[in-house]
Amino acid sequence: MLDLDQDPLGIQAHNIDVAGGEVLVKKMADGTVAVGLFNTGETPATVAVTWEQAGVTGKQRVRDLWRQKDLGEFEGTFAAKDVPRHGVVVVRLFPD
Repeated sequence: MLDLDQDPLGIQAHNIDVAGGEVLVKKMADGTVAVGLFNTGETPATVAVTWEQAGVTGKQRVRDLWRQKDLGEFEGTFAAKDVPRHGVVVVRLFPD
């Protein structure tokens, strides 16, 4: 998580309103993209981001930064399921 904050590009994430919550997308100096998927609701929800919204194309390897766990390869979209109310899932997208 510190890598996101201290990335040499120094650019701020941009906000995207999506069904089920809000997404923050930040391009990183190494060519990866950090994505925060926020549930702004009062009940657990699925929060998703499309590759178009994230500014990427093709297959992406997705890594959960909180759990330090690779979630697999995805194409076109990533959905975080059952995000707790007012919770967040933070992932990083690596081009494959």
